[in-house]
Amino acid sequence: MNTAPAHARMTDRLPTLAEARGTAAWLASCVDIDGAIGWERRRHVDAWNHVECAMALTAFGQTEAADAAYGWLAANQRPDGTWPMKTTRGVVEDSSADANQVAYVAVGVWHHWLVRGERGFVGAMWPRVRAALDWVVARQLPWGGIAWSETADGRRWSEALLAGSSSIVHALDCGVLIAGLLGESAPEWVTARERLAAAVREHETLFIDNARYSMDWYYPILGGAVRGDAAWERLDKRWEEFVRPGLGIHCVADHPWVTGAETCELAMTLDALGDRERAMELVRSTHHLRDDDGAYWTGYVYAEGVRWPVERSTWTAAAVLLALDALAGYSGGAGIFRLTP
Repeated sequence: MNTAPAHARMTDRLPTLAEARGTAAWLASCVDIDGAIGWERRRHVDAWNHVECAMALTAFGQTEAADAAYGWLAANQRPDGTWPMKTTRGVVEDSSADANQVAYVAVGVWHHWLVRGERGFVGAMWPRVRAALDWVVARQLPWGGIAWSETADGRRWSEALLAGSSSIVHALDCGVLIAGLLGESAPEWVTARERLAAAVREHETLFIDNARYSMDWYYPILGGAVRGDAAWERLDKRWEEFVRPGLGIHCVADHPWVTGAETCELAMTLDALGDRERAMELVRSTHHLRDDDGAYWTGYVYAEGVRWPVERSTWTAAAVLLALDALAGYSGGAGIFRLTP
């Protein structure tokens, strides 16, 4: 771990458009020659974080890099509709499939449509979305959750993750919208979405217990399963436990460690509920993680005054950009997390 002068990096403003474009340019520089976007340069790829980065590139005009990223998705989808959980520079290191990673392609494709309005792209990606979401829906458990992963030889987890399943609710919403745009029908996705959202709202104790992680706190809202009074009650219940004013939010409740991606996802959660003031405060609080070239450090252990892990993750930069777009409305995809009721 290395020293991080966070106290000297605070700001009372959002990143400027020029700064955001600088972050997008840095993110584009991390795209490999085959279009893969690893957690950092030359690190492993998973489909969820890859799509998140492609969305950020799309929102801020890095079209060549975004096109390459979606090209990687098309080229590396397996016949069953999945992507490997972990690929490093073209070598599959974990061949199992994570349902949330697989589903997220639908969010990326719908976001691309909102930003660029290219029906040809949506049509070309439709078979990818169809195969991915069909595979995910087939992994729905009897009580409504989605089995979180499956090995390459078909051995399936019998448990579900709350944050992952909540994200899949959003992916199914996007998939249904894509189907509607193309004149296709996907009633099984609608049914699976309603069962899944109900499980998130009503059967939280049936999911794997990851309550110490902030994602399990806000993702049921961000994914669209929980809204209205229930969403405000959920946020209020653990706000002081997770939010560290001026620094961001804890990744886990019991560690003095704030992370940029979770902070910006909570900001997008608040934006989806209409609380733009607190959302902007959160995005401003990530400025201490920004590096001079526009990259963002993953997190900061404030009790020790050090960055940890010592990495500049692509998905953190992407989350900052998507949160900034949600608040400033730079692209047509700014409302991607507001589409659910």
